[in-house]
Amino acid sequence: MFKALLLEKGETFNASIQSLDEAALPPGDVLVRVDWSTLNYKDGLAITNKGPVVRQWPMVAGIDGAGVVLESSHPAWKAGDAFIHNGWGVGETHWGCLAEKERLNGDWLVKLPAAFSARQAMAIGTAGYTAMLCVLALEDHGVKPGAGEILVTGATGGVGSVAVALLGRLGYTVVAATGKAAEADWLKALGATAVIDRAELAAPGKPFQKERWAGVVDAVGSHTLANALAQTRYGGVVAACGLAQGADLATTVMPFILRGVTLAGVDSVMAPLARRQRAWDRLARDLDPAKLETLIEEIPLGGAIDKAHALMAGQVRGRVVVRIGG
Repeated sequence: MFKALLLEKGETFNASIQSLDEAALPPGDVLVRVDWSTLNYKDGLAITNKGPVVRQWPMVAGIDGAGVVLESSHPAWKAGDAFIHNGWGVGETHWGCLAEKERLNGDWLVKLPAAFSARQAMAIGTAGYTAMLCVLALEDHGVKPGAGEILVTGATGGVGSVAVALLGRLGYTVVAATGKAAEADWLKALGATAVIDRAELAAPGKPFQKERWAGVVDAVGSHTLANALAQTRYGGVVAACGLAQGADLATTVMPFILRGVTLAGVDSVMAPLARRQRAWDRLARDLDPAKLETLIEEIPLGGAIDKAHALMAGQVRGRVVVRIGG
């Protein structure tokens, strides 16, 4: 038997910590012990039933996990190996990692970099790994430190806070957008040069505005993304990875055809292994462990349901790591 955060939906929805039989685990060629997990925005949607994340019931929540391989028939993995898991539909169509044990596909796993503990890897989680993919998108499209201001929206959230820390350490001039004015000093300590109120971007705006941003990391979508595009400088790049404000995007082709702006979509769920490994290798090199520690709020598995509700209410900053055992 093992403990897990189980989501059930019949006539009503229920999220609870339960003891489950190992025999109930889904198919997979690697059996793992999960030592640490985390809460991402998608986990919050699933655990609070505020979004159509879960597509099979019942479902064990948790898209991220880190721990140790117990058994493996996969050629790349053996008992005792340390792993990281992000995405691949886990917590949506395949039982997730807010559980003491899980059975996974070995092709989904990434080797835990020597620079990180399992706890640190989950402090990064899908949110931080997505932030690194966004930074790589800016770099791959030629946005260098010194090019100008880089806007990070949703800056106190999981993606935003790691993006601020990464970009700041890499030498970029970072402008953090947030609705939490009280967190301005914290964001500046992470690496932001300036902090603006998210209200400046959150309402409908003109489709073509004064140029400001050399690059953007956007986890918000909707009007915020539309305004960011309208304000991006000639040849600038916008990395879009989220929809905290909404999935809609009311804009025009003007930024693209008159300023040569690039809108780079960033997906973390189905990203191929080589891209994942590149992102984790760069995180190991470029994310300051001391800054990472300032992002962390640690909770036990039993606290994950309440914390998911707090996350969806906008009452969480940085990254929540979930201690599975102990």
